[in-house]
Amino acid sequence: MNLLADRAAQLSEQCLAAALPRRWRHVQAVGAKAESLGRLVGDDAEVLAAAGWLHDIGYAPDIADTGFHALDGARWLLRQGFEPRLASLVAHHSCASYEAEERGLKPALMAEFPLEQSPTSDALWFADMTTGPDGQDLTVDERLAEIRERYGPDDLVTRFWVKAEAPLLEAIRRTQKRLTT
Repeated sequence: MNLLADRAAQLSEQCLAAALPRRWRHVQAVGAKAESLGRLVGDDAEVLAAAGWLHDIGYAPDIADTGFHALDGARWLLRQGFEPRLASLVAHHSCASYEAEERGLKPALMAEFPLEQSPTSDALWFADMTTGPDGQDLTVDERLAEIRERYGPDDLVTRFWVKAEAPLLEAIRRTQKRLTT
């Protein structure tokens, strides 16, 4: 692990492990998976690993503000002195702009954090969306089915995934292609 990823993992553990142990199990697996994908992104391996460890930090009770974890986490990261790019990767992970739209927070998200479309953001989405809530490896289809089952058909989270599924699958496919070349 590198210094940035070490710091990210420690902060994530401090904020999530006791308060949200199931979320912490997910984050541990995503962080480890993001680290293993570093070879796909070259010089961005460090920021990818850190983003994997910090992607769900906004769920922490002491950090949550708007109820939209991606935005809350990204804002908190900036206040902690993390680089804006890392905060933006967290802000936009796994099609977060679609959830922001459902919550009426898309203008704030887009104004505060630029959307990055890169192998690094794709790899972060891959790490998150192929990892289950208890840290288990899943296919993206299994993960989406698990989310729909957990939240139910009428929940905001399920509604946003209906719109976000196609761009998510494209990011996953791009990462899978990079893994085979």
